[in-house]
Amino acid sequence: MKTQVAIVGAGPSGLLLGQLLAKSGIANIVIEQRSGDYVLGRIRAGVLEQTTVDLLREAGVASRMDAEGLPHDGVELCFGGQRHRIDLHGLTGKQVMVYGQTEVTRDLMAARTAAGLPTVYEADEVAVHGFDSAHPSVTYLKDGVRHEVQADFIAGCDGFHGVCRASVPAGAITQHEKVYPFGWLGVLADVPPVSDELIYVHHDRGFALCSQRSKVRSRYYVQCSLDDKVEHWSDDAFWNELRARLPADTAANLVTGPSIEKSIAPLRSFVAEPLRFGRLMLVGDAGHIVPPTGAKGLNLAASDVGYLWQALQGFYAGRAGEIDHYSQRALARIWKAERFSWWMTSLMHRFPENGTFGHKMQIAEMEYLFSSRAAMTALAENYVGLPLVST
Repeated sequence: MKTQVAIVGAGPSGLLLGQLLAKSGIANIVIEQRSGDYVLGRIRAGVLEQTTVDLLREAGVASRMDAEGLPHDGVELCFGGQRHRIDLHGLTGKQVMVYGQTEVTRDLMAARTAAGLPTVYEADEVAVHGFDSAHPSVTYLKDGVRHEVQADFIAGCDGFHGVCRASVPAGAITQHEKVYPFGWLGVLADVPPVSDELIYVHHDRGFALCSQRSKVRSRYYVQCSLDDKVEHWSDDAFWNELRARLPADTAANLVTGPSIEKSIAPLRSFVAEPLRFGRLMLVGDAGHIVPPTGAKGLNLAASDVGYLWQALQGFYAGRAGEIDHYSQRALARIWKAERFSWWMTSLMHRFPENGTFGHKMQIAEMEYLFSSRAAMTALAENYVGLPLVST
């Protein structure tokens, strides 16, 4: 089979890229190792930046998001038992949209199926070849038959553990990483959110986050040890710990119920440089990871897609040089988001190893933040998402 762009990975970044390319008349195929049901079963982020919302609308897959998503004009930070609201819209003129990644993926899958675009699920032994030449290809095994897809470009949208970045020669890539000494224990439950907006909590017992997916489905997190195990946490134990970290009036309004998903996620910051290797482009988690504190993971993947889509449009319109700028442009935005996510993580979590001095610095930082419109504006600008730099 021949196509113009072979996309490895059917998560939201791969599917969004495929949809945008198809709307631009650029042929593509998506190849995914897992089943469609497995992809939909992954519980991920739910806060979308304006840039991501705009790309979903451009791709023609935003009707359900616009009908069911929850626009948020602000976000709250809780410190010393007091809730402080950051007026995102008032400070920036922008908002964020609460709409789960699972639903984004579902919408993209439905649109791809309706358009009759080729997608291969449960592809075994996926491998990328010849990406340092003008004739790259992707091979895979499906139902015992080996297939080869010849393409002009390969988009590696296959995540942190995928084959694309792993196929790059070690000497051609530089990897930067910070692993945090804690994780997040998260619970998804069909209960109404405790607040209309997200609440980030700094507490002596550890960080907590009150998030949501809809008006009847909530996502809550508490900071935990990396050595902790999900099976050590009953639902009652989780709700009791969450209550202990919330202000008393907020805890009193918390509605609890049986969890429908419970997991522990480690936190890390990771960036691979560059993101282009000949005709292979890394996109999303294949090239970078952020701690979830700043709600940037899915949004950074979407901005990568935006940059790559622009570059490929330019290439096929006769402006071949635009593809040369993909990595540089994407990484400039990635590092800014990495900085913000690192800052939010450093501000809101408990770091016992930093001692009393580190704790006092967090208090001073938070007190300055809430007393300075400039500081709140900087937080708001980063939280709603920095703009994509146009070509």
